[in-house]
Amino acid sequence: MKNFAIKLVWFTTIYVFVFAGLCQTNVALPVIMTLYCVGIPLILFMVYTVLTDDYKTTKSFKDWYGDHPMETLEKEEES
Repeated sequence: MKNFAIKLVWFTTIYVFVFAGLCQTNVALPVIMTLYCVGIPLILFMVYTVLTDDYKTTKSFKDWYGDHPMETLEKEEES
């Protein structure tokens, strides 16, 4: 997933962690409120971008997990 959506998710996550860290320090209230007012639209934009992203995959629920082959899964179901 090397696309814009995953980069936006990483940026927003880092932004939220930095914001939470700054809230615990003695940063001036106008700075915190400005970061808050920027953060809310950033999170909403991130959610919209992820939900409308046209990422395609060939995997389905039947493929299960990549680290758990289907042969092993089928054998476990039989026993």
